[in-house]
Amino acid sequence: MNPSVWTLLLYGLAGCSGGLLALRTGIPAAPLAGALIGAALVSLSGRLEIAHWPAGSRTALEIAIGTVIGTSLTAPALLELQRLWKPALLITVTLVLTGIVVGLWTSRLLGIDPVVALLGAAPGGISGMSLVGAEFGVGAAVAALHAVRLISVLLVLPLVVKLLPSP
Repeated sequence: MNPSVWTLLLYGLAGCSGGLLALRTGIPAAPLAGALIGAALVSLSGRLEIAHWPAGSRTALEIAIGTVIGTSLTAPALLELQRLWKPALLITVTLVLTGIVVGLWTSRLLGIDPVVALLGAAPGGISGMSLVGAEFGVGAAVAALHAVRLISVLLVLPLVVKLLPSP
């Protein structure tokens, strides 16, 4: 077997192990965060060559992610959106504008690439924004920013929700 295939299998094993371990934490999106941390730790160790994924694999992953997201748009979800379209619009506009302001401000203040700052501050999920970042050649940096944000949000927001008074 080609050495790069072994490398990819080891990265895949690290990601699967991290994802499965994270499942035990009970935090939302634990498998995603765990897989990211598992693969990143192996990558950061410097013991393996950089992963070079086969042509078309990113496209296949984008299709898979789009399919997973698409299956969550069910008839009951659309019925609920009829009632929630105003808050959805307000939240979306506010998050996008805030992301733009924070991204541009961060870029100027800290002197980082505006593309990295804008995509890193965008309200999208880590997988989607990392794929968009990869299109601009900054996928790893965007993934790092979103990983910090995602892990922070996953640790803080469940605690905040638990502290809210019951209806």
